[in-house]
Amino acid sequence: MSLYIGIDVGGTTIKGAIIDRNGKLYGEDSVTTGKGEEIADGIEVICNRLIVNSGIAVERVKGVGIGCAGVIDAENGTVVLSSNLRLKDFPLAKLVEERMHIPVKITNDANAAALGEAKFGAGKNYSDSVLVTLGTGVGGGIVIGGKLFEGNKSAGAELGHMVIERGGNRCTCGRRGCFEAYSSATALIKRTKWAMEEDAGSAMWQSCTSDTATGKTAFDYADCDIAAHEVVDWYIKYLACGLVNIANIFRPQVIMLGGGVSAQRENLTAPIQNILDRELFAGHYAPVKVTTATLGAAAGAYGAAALMIQE
Repeated sequence: MSLYIGIDVGGTTIKGAIIDRNGKLYGEDSVTTGKGEEIADGIEVICNRLIVNSGIAVERVKGVGIGCAGVIDAENGTVVLSSNLRLKDFPLAKLVEERMHIPVKITNDANAAALGEAKFGAGKNYSDSVLVTLGTGVGGGIVIGGKLFEGNKSAGAELGHMVIERGGNRCTCGRRGCFEAYSSATALIKRTKWAMEEDAGSAMWQSCTSDTATGKTAFDYADCDIAAHEVVDWYIKYLACGLVNIANIFRPQVIMLGGGVSAQRENLTAPIQNILDRELFAGHYAPVKVTTATLGAAAGAYGAAALMIQE
């Protein structure tokens, strides 16, 4: 059976996996992320080690897929801009292809994770799915008819930057009221700290300081602390608002939540599902399921490999 290598290029680590079209794992590896052309070196090292350590013939590897943080021109295989990786107009796919003599494709890391979940994770039983990641920012990806939707010049699917509160909180992109500014883990922590400082008698304040509060603090105390309960309600209200918008536009069969906040599982998905069922346009006709992603940190590498499996 043909095999495929998936590479997930992150700010600190490059992760790799080798799988078949059914998602069977044959090996994993990782190296520290370098800068500039060192990233191509790291990918080459991982690919060669995966092949050798798996004990397979190189001829069985039919492609290498790369998921990389930043703005990606998928058609031309170029990293248009990735500030953290110090890459600009960098032909990463071409360099890896020249070194490995194997076809290479590349996409944004969030798109890769969405494809990984769609093919091998929480979305594998659906043809249309959306992944929304709730971390430092809000990222995600869209799969329609089993294929990744990237938009014009691969610059689409920036789910975190639709406005859900005009004139609202400032986002890192410079606009105000973005989904990311209300539904990221960063926004949740900021709101938690504000609530703690407003109510120094809260259970949250007794358990930690505003400097040590995390994305789970409000959820941990929501059942016994009014301030924490209000933070959770606030967060779920805005998160659900954005998800209803996404559901109305793309009408996927499932929306998968990933990232750190998704560890709350039913504490998050149950109330959001209730709101979605109530507010979704013609929801009774084509309902949308809300669930949590299942592949975790492996989603990017699996999805990157799936770029080649689709071919």
